[in-house]
Order: sequence, then C-alpha cells, then structure tokens
Amino acid sequence: MADEETGQATEKPQPAGRSVHPIVHITSWIFFSNLTILFNKWLIDNRGFTCAAVILTCWHLIFATVATQILAKTTHLLDGRKNVKMTGKLYLRAIVPIGLLYSASLVCSNMVYLYLSVAFIQMLKSAAPVAVLLTSWAWRVEDPSLKRLFNVLFIVGGVALASFGEIDFSLTGFLFQIGGIIFEAVRLVMIQVLLSEDGQKMDPLVSLYYYAPVCALMNILIAIPSEANSFDFADLAKCGYWLLLLNAMVAFMLNVSSVFLIGKTSSLVMTLTGILKNILLVVASVMIWHTSITPLQFCGYAVALAGLVYYSVGWEQITGVSSAIWLWIRSLWEAPTRADESRLPPAFRRALFMTLGTLTVVILVAGALYGTGTGANAVAAVQASLSGAAGGTPTS
Repeated sequence: MADEETGQATEKPQPAGRSVHPIVHITSWIFFSNLTILFNKWLIDNRGFTCAAVILTCWHLIFATVATQILAKTTHLLDGRKNVKMTGKLYLRAIVPIGLLYSASLVCSNMVYLYLSVAFIQMLKSAAPVAVLLTSWAWRVEDPSLKRLFNVLFIVGGVALASFGEIDFSLTGFLFQIGGIIFEAVRLVMIQVLLSEDGQKMDPLVSLYYYAPVCALMNILIAIPSEANSFDFADLAKCGYWLLLLNAMVAFMLNVSSVFLIGKTSSLVMTLTGILKNILLVVASVMIWHTSITPLQFCGYAVALAGLVYYSVGWEQITGVSSAIWLWIRSLWEAPTRADESRLPPAFRRALFMTLGTLTVVILVAGALYGTGTGANAVAAVQASLSGAAGGTPTS
C-alpha cells in the first residue's frame, strides 16, 4: 500500500528491558515507508499489476488481517486493543465508515502510480495537512483562524507551482491523488469525532486490526467488477508468490515500525521525520526512474515544504531546533584540544566538516541538474564529443 500507516497517536508502550535508541526507530520507519512505495510502484509498472492496483491493495489487506490476528494471539504488540471498548454499535457506527474511507484512500493512493511519478506524488502529498485543516473547519472540530488560512494558502501555492512545472502531468492521476488526500483527511477527522471523543485510543497496529477486515472486503467488492476480468492471474505465477509475500510483509512492517516510532519519539520528531522521508523519496525517484524535475517544480516543492514545516512545527520550535543544531555544530567545530587520543585533531575535524559540507552541496546540485535534464544533456554532449574524436582518429 502506498500509505498504509494510520494517523492516530496514542499511549506510549512501556519499554521492556534494554531500550533502543530512537534513531533506530526513525531509520526503520523511513526505510519501510519508502521501500513500500518504491516496491509497489515497481510491481505495478513491471510485474503485471498495471491493471490490478486494487487487487494488490486487497492482497495487502488480507495479509494484514491474518497477520494482526496471529500477532494478537502470540505477542504483546496488540495489547492496546484491550483498552478499546469495542461493541457492535461502535463497530457499525465508527469502524465500518472509517474503514471504508481508509479503503478508498488506499485504492486512490495505489491507482495514482499508474499515471504520475513518485516524485510528483510526494509533492502533491504536501497538501495533505491543508485537506485535514479544511475538513476540521467543516466539521467544526477546529476554529478557523486567519493565520492558519494564510499558511494553508502558502502551501497550496507551492503545490500549484509544482503542478504547473510537472512535465508529464496527468489529470486522471492528479484527481486520484487529490481524492486519496480528501478521503484520508475525512478519515482522520472522523477518528477524532467518533473515537477520540468516546475515549477510544488506538495505535496504528490496533487500528489495522479492526480496519483491515472491513477494508479487505470493500476492496474485493471493488476489484471484482473493475479488475477481475482484465487481470491475467497467470501474472501471479510470473511475478512470483514469494515476491508478493515479501511485498505484503514490507507493507505490514511499515505499520509495526509506526507503532514503535510513535512510542519512542515526540510529535515534533515525527513531523520532521515525515518531511525528511518525503524528500528522500523524491531523490530516490529521480535516481531510479530518471524522473525529470523542472526548476519551477523544484521551487514549488521547496515553498510547499517550507509552509508545511511552519504549519506543523511553528516558528518558536523552528528557531529552537535551529539554535540547538547550530550550538552543537559550533561545539564540535570549536572543541578545545585535550590529551585524548579518541578525539580527532581540531584541524582535521574542521577539514572533515568542510569536505562533508562541500560533498553534500555537490550531490544536491548534481541531483537537481540531473532531475532537470541539464546534467544528463551535458554528459551526453561529452560522450558525443569523445566518440566523435575517436571516430575521427585515423587508423592504419
């Protein structure tokens, strides 16, 4: 599934035994989140699932249904469900409609990969907080404010610039992505209205435990009339059953890593981690699929990210984090020399920082040039000149 982590954060699980550093949970969540998206995109494009994005989502949800049932009986990862007072009335009133919205969001999120590049999809997803905020205003969960409105317009302006700069723009793919964002926004607000007000708190894995069966049934009902006739089931064997199993396991591990990320980090760290994940995914898309990114698109995404950071974190925390990072770098740069063999000499340490900084700038510039096609054209020109020179060399 393209975006299978759910959005509700709850009580932090109690640490047992030796604690793991939060950077491990951050890295694992970024890894499984981006791997799930890239894996799904590869299956849809290259392994016979071009006309079966809904069927692929069905498989993920069926696997998640079975896996959560097994984990509930064999581990403590789903002990949070004991805090949920689930009744038949609550299931029909909250779980079913929220599950249907979740299913619609997942279907749209996978269908969009048939039409748009991974990089452009991530740029469009920058508008997700805007949809959540507008939905919250519509449901009167949150009071409108002029400051939030200007922030929202800033993000929308950045996404609009990125859309205008997209070379391979597809209206169908754009509408699928906007639909997925809207379904997800309504789902998150409904969770707040129907569950949180009743004191029903669920982490992502417990949510999947309840939603996966509803979503799987819904997707099956969608897949039968829309994709069953056009899908060649021989492609399953051609793709490889073990590969499909691995794909479902990666998608499920994303939900598991989300549980540990929520339990071991703050909301600020999660927000910044999500932004970093999206940036890395855009870079990966450029490197793997040679996605072209125009300067206008690059500027639009930068504007949207800046607005997203300000919206999610706030100016005070931005300045606080920036000051802390600056003081840390300065302490490393100006650390006094001590007779400690484990510490690098100051001159060598400064040279190392300058080298890493220069290398980072070179990589970013090279990636931007490669994405816009400038770097690729330059390389082609050099290769053509070299081949022309070789062809003009007389042979005996």
